[in-house]
Amino acid sequence: MDPTPRFWSMAGIGALLAVLGVVFARPEPVVGAAGVGAIVLSRQYAFLRDIRQLDDDISVEMTTDARFVNRDDRMEITLTVSVPSRTPIPLSVTAGMPVIAGSVDRDDRTVILDAGDESATTTFSAEWPVVGRTTIPEPTVSVVDTYGMFTESVQRGSETGVQVEPRQPRNIHVGEGGDAVAAPFGGHRTDQYGQGTDPAELREYMPGDSVSNIDWKATARLAYPHVRQYEVESDRQTVLVMDHRSRMGEGPEGETKFDYLREVALTIATAAESADDPLGFYAVGDKGLTVEERPSTASDHYRDVQTLLHDLEPTTSSAVSRGQLQTGRMLAARRTATTIENDDSAFGRMLRPYLSTAEQYVRKIDDNPLFGTMHTYINRLGSDHWVLLFTDDSDRAGLRETIRVARSNGNHVVCFLSPTVLYETGSLADLDDAYDQYSNFESFRRELARMEQVAAYEVGPGRRLSALLSDDRRR
Repeated sequence: MDPTPRFWSMAGIGALLAVLGVVFARPEPVVGAAGVGAIVLSRQYAFLRDIRQLDDDISVEMTTDARFVNRDDRMEITLTVSVPSRTPIPLSVTAGMPVIAGSVDRDDRTVILDAGDESATTTFSAEWPVVGRTTIPEPTVSVVDTYGMFTESVQRGSETGVQVEPRQPRNIHVGEGGDAVAAPFGGHRTDQYGQGTDPAELREYMPGDSVSNIDWKATARLAYPHVRQYEVESDRQTVLVMDHRSRMGEGPEGETKFDYLREVALTIATAAESADDPLGFYAVGDKGLTVEERPSTASDHYRDVQTLLHDLEPTTSSAVSRGQLQTGRMLAARRTATTIENDDSAFGRMLRPYLSTAEQYVRKIDDNPLFGTMHTYINRLGSDHWVLLFTDDSDRAGLRETIRVARSNGNHVVCFLSPTVLYETGSLADLDDAYDQYSNFESFRRELARMEQVAAYEVGPGRRLSALLSDDRRR
């Protein structure tokens, strides 16, 4: 309990009356001082009684519309206060805010109940500009006695945890017609028998078979020598072709078409490294090829491809300046330049001028740069490659021709498509129209999947797709 300025005024009046009574030797001022003291004590007692009653009855609840929020997004917070027996004194309840939250006006996050009120609610929104986990502290209940001489502040309710996450793809869906699928990459079966690690079948021993292949347990069980055959595995020559033209930037910040496709590409690159699959990487912007990495199994190569994928962003549709084609060799040169820059030896000083600037360029391809890249560069790789294409469904005619070129020379094509309808702002406001657009996309995806040596998958936010297919439209 804390005294207010009014209390100190009353205390000063009482003290003054007591001093006057002593100075003038009169009982009247002393009686007045005693009366003032009695009033103060009675108000203090009444305030304590009201606080105890209020403490037994008050209920403070703070809820949020989500426990997870993306950076720079807003979260709705609701503060509800109730006193079933009606509050005996005025009170206010204020929601506190953590340091990493944006500023919210105190009045917007305060609930006020006058004497006799039973409940009140307020809802406000807070912005979260900093990534991390934080806690919204317990709300603070403040009460003042009827005469304004005493005040008390206590915390009631409970803390609320909030996780602020960076803007990035979540709940990534890769599938066909709304059904998730898993595409294997790495060690790959050939339907041929020989040296391998995967047991295939058991057969009787024949002259010429290696003794090392005899399955002794099966031989003992079957009373005749049997050999175990293993399925041969081979590596896939995997080539990632990433479309990062301007249209791939459609969607919320951090959750664009490109962001989702990049996550899938990074996963495949990691799988290729684990399986020691030769991995190549090509990226295509609005004006042509921007990254060229021929397939390789060098230890630094996988890291370079992952670095290039992380650094890649959708280009702009305006003229592209020089300086956008990147390769692993350029990354290596950049690392060398950094080393030379810190080398104060005579040799380092001699090489520094040659490495101070990196001349980069863009190879322009007229008309459809994705088609041009496939026609000009992928065909140079030869046959029997797995070409993994990451793009959207905006230019369907151009995509058909691109895939036809990509599967030439006996190549297999796996196409990962971002359905535009899942990324357009407000596209799900009319679910019937959005479902029609998705059905049209699905027909196109199936058309591609029916092409020889082609597989096609949709890539997008799983929650949005689930919302689109959640009702009877799917049937």
